[in-house]
Amino acid sequence: MRVIAGEFRGRTLKAPKGRDTRPTTDRVRESLFSSLNSARGGFGGAVVLDAFAGSGALGIEALSRGAAFACLCERDRAALQALEANTSFLEAGTFRIVRADVEKQLPPAPPTSCSPAAAFDLVLLDPPYAFSVAQVCALLERLQAAKLIAPDALLSYEHAAALDPTSENAWHGLQWQHLQTRSYGDTALSLFRKED
Repeated sequence: MRVIAGEFRGRTLKAPKGRDTRPTTDRVRESLFSSLNSARGGFGGAVVLDAFAGSGALGIEALSRGAAFACLCERDRAALQALEANTSFLEAGTFRIVRADVEKQLPPAPPTSCSPAAAFDLVLLDPPYAFSVAQVCALLERLQAAKLIAPDALLSYEHAAALDPTSENAWHGLQWQHLQTRSYGDTALSLFRKED
């Protein structure tokens, strides 16, 4: 894996050992960031929550492209080792690694120096495929209740291509506008924007 574009373009990233983590392929990551760039109008100043960070490739890619801050949440020990190695070159204060299960412990608010509202405006969700839509929705509800999501935030949700999260009842009460879903083999990416 490599950083695809931006300041850190070409930098090699370590993948976690074992089969518990499913790194997003370079091709899918490139497509995701192209879609996010179009929807957001660039990454300058973005405050990112990478809730299932794994290797950190998504959060690091966002920082490389101009994001101001990334919170990288991960619970798996092998993934944390890769994550720490992959972030060793990043400037202090531009990222935070949270060693926790986001289902049980919400991330801390981003620093007000990056986000005066202390909220994330770009949320990247790449949970294990065993994670249900109901679990994802419950996490989003808790993040919203804690005021950790900015009013106009963008959300990327990576899931199995066979799954349509917008058809789930739990999704309908969350007030996220579905922008698009694109499939890449067994993987799909759904983009949403937070409704006012």
